[in-house]
Amino acid sequence: MPSHSSPVKRKVRNWTPSDSAELYGVDNWSNDYFNVTRAGEVAVRLTDTDGSMKSVSLYDMMKGLAERGTDAPVLLRFCDLLGARIRELNESFITAIAEAGYRGVYRGVYPIKVNQQRQIVEEIVRHGAPYHYGLEAGSKPELIAAMANMRDSEAFLMCNGYKDDEFIDLALMGQRMGLNIHLILEMPNELPAILERAEKLGIEPNLGVRVRLAAKGSGHWSESAGDKSVFGLNTAQVIEVVDALKEAGKLHCLKVLHYHQGSQIPNISVVREGLTEACRMYIDLVREGAAMGALDMGGGLAVDYDGSQTNFHSSCNYTVQEYARDIVEIVGEMCSKAGVEHPTLVTESGRAVSAYHAVLVFNVLDVTTAPAADTKVPVLPEGAGEILKALDETQRMLTRKNIQECYNDANYYRDQLRMQFFYGNTSLRERGVGEAIYWHIMGQIAHRISEMSEIPEDLKEVSDNMVDFYYSNFSVFQSLPDSWAINQLFPVMPIQRLNERPTQKAVLVDITCDCDGKLDHFIDREDVAKSLPLHEVEPDENYYIAVFLVGAYQETLGDIHNLLGDTNVVSVHLENGRPVFTDEEEGDCVADVLSYVKYDAKDLVAKFRKLAEQAVEEGRLTPRQRRAALEAYRDGLNGYTYYEL
Repeated sequence: MPSHSSPVKRKVRNWTPSDSAELYGVDNWSNDYFNVTRAGEVAVRLTDTDGSMKSVSLYDMMKGLAERGTDAPVLLRFCDLLGARIRELNESFITAIAEAGYRGVYRGVYPIKVNQQRQIVEEIVRHGAPYHYGLEAGSKPELIAAMANMRDSEAFLMCNGYKDDEFIDLALMGQRMGLNIHLILEMPNELPAILERAEKLGIEPNLGVRVRLAAKGSGHWSESAGDKSVFGLNTAQVIEVVDALKEAGKLHCLKVLHYHQGSQIPNISVVREGLTEACRMYIDLVREGAAMGALDMGGGLAVDYDGSQTNFHSSCNYTVQEYARDIVEIVGEMCSKAGVEHPTLVTESGRAVSAYHAVLVFNVLDVTTAPAADTKVPVLPEGAGEILKALDETQRMLTRKNIQECYNDANYYRDQLRMQFFYGNTSLRERGVGEAIYWHIMGQIAHRISEMSEIPEDLKEVSDNMVDFYYSNFSVFQSLPDSWAINQLFPVMPIQRLNERPTQKAVLVDITCDCDGKLDHFIDREDVAKSLPLHEVEPDENYYIAVFLVGAYQETLGDIHNLLGDTNVVSVHLENGRPVFTDEEEGDCVADVLSYVKYDAKDLVAKFRKLAEQAVEEGRLTPRQRRAALEAYRDGLNGYTYYEL
C-alpha cells in the first residue's frame, strides 16, 4: 500500500462531482459515454436489456472483479460502445445523403489492423450488419481473419497492402464464393500478378487503385499523403494501370478509387482538400472508360482525445455529422456537375469506431510526495560548511517579496555544494541535508507562486518540478505504446473520490524500471499539462486510475518490455440493470512471456532444481527449504506479470 512522507491534509468539503467532471474534461472528450456520478465515481453509459441507457460505476466494477479474483491492471471492454459508434457513423451518412439528395449509398469498412482481437472484429460485424458494414485487410493473416467473419454479399472486403500469390488467390476465391472483395493496387507491379492469377482461376477480378494525393494530411500522420507518401500510385502510374487494363481488355474490372490521408486528421479543411482532389481523379477515371462505382476515402476520421474541439493533433475541429455532410456535399456536387453517377461512398474509419470501447484501469502501489511548504526543515549537522549554512539561511529569509532572489541563491548554493562533493570537499551527509533544504525552499516557492496572479518565467518550472510520483501497476509500453512513442494524449483520471478536491499534482510511473515508463503529459483545457491532479492515497486504499479511449491500436502495438505481458481483459454489458462480466481473458503469466522469448518453463524448472539441489549438498539449504524454493519458483512462473496483492 502507498506510503507517505507528509501529513494527511484536511479534505476540502466544498468540492462536487461536477467540479471533478470539469477538471478532467469528462463532458468534452467522453462523447456522452462516460460521466461522473453523484457518488463521485466515473460511470459508463450502457444499454440495458429493455433498451434503456443506464450508468454503471467503474469503481463498482473493479471491486466486483477483485472479489472474483481478477486483479488490476484490467482492460475493460464495452462492446455497446462499438455498436454506438457504428450507428453514429452510418446514421450520419444516411442523414447527410437524404438531406443532400445524393444518389448513392454509404458502405463503411473497419480496418482490422486498428484492433484485430477476435471479439472486437466479431462485434463490429454483428453491430454493422444492418448497415452492410464491411472489413479491410492489409495483410494475409488479416485477410484470413476477415474472410471467416464476412457473411454479407453487399458489405465490402477491401484488400490493401502488399500481396503475394497466396494472398491474391485467397481474395479471388473469396470473390468466387460471393464475397464483395476488391483487390486494391498499392503499386504498379501488382497488376500483372493479379491478372495472371485471375486468368488461371477463371475469375474477373474486382480491382481498385490507391492513389497518392498531392494534398497532404495533418497531425501526426501528415506524411501519409503528399508526394513523400510511401503508399499508393502517383498520377503517372495510375495512367499506366489504366492503359495496361485497356490493353488486356480488363478496364471494366477497375471499380474503386482509394486514397488515404493519414490517421487522426484534426482539421476538416484538410479532409475537404484531399477529397476534392480524389473526386477529380475519380471523375476522370470514369471518363477514361473504367467501370468505377466506389470512392474509398480511407481512414482519418479523428477522435477528440483532449476534448478541445480544435485542430490540435489530439483533437479535431469537426463532428462525425459534419464529416459526413462535407463528404456527401463535395462528391455529390462535383459528380453532378461532371455528369457522372454518384459513387458508393466508403470510409475506413477504425480509430473513430474502436477507440471509445476500451478503458485501462490500474491501481496505485506507492507514492513519493514532493516537498511541501509545511514539511520539517532538516537540522544542520555540527561543523556544517559555509555553503550549507548559506543555503539554510536562504530558506529562513524567504518571503514573497524576495522570492526571485531566494530562488537564484538556492540554485547557486545547491550547485556549489554538489561541486564540493564532486571534489571530495564535503560529505555525503552534508550534501543530503543540503538537497533536503533546497527542495524545502522549492516547496515554499511553489506554495507562494500558486497564489500569485503573474509568475516570472523562470519560476514556472518550479511548479512543474514539484510533483508527486504515483507508482502504478501497469506498463506504458504494453498498454499505452502511443503515449510513449508519439506523445499521444489520452484522458486519464481517478475513478473514485471525485466528490473530493484532488490536492496533489502527480506524474504516473509504471513498474518497468525504465526512465520512459511514465505518463507526464495530460489533457488540459488550454495546453498539455505536465502533471495530473490526484488525491492523497489513504492507507490500505485501492486507489484506481483509468485511461480512456485506448481501444484503437494500443493492444496490438504493445510490447513485452521488462517481460510485462498482456493485462487481464473483461467485457462488460448490462442485463436487467446489473453489469455482467463475459469473455474474461487472463493476462499473461510469467511462463507465457518467457515462452515469447524462447524460454521453456520445464527447462527452467529443471535448471533451478539442479541449482537448489547443489545448495542442499553445500549445506546452504535443507531439503525442506529446497522444496519451498521450488514451490515458490513454480508459483512465480504461473503468476501474473504485474504486481499481485
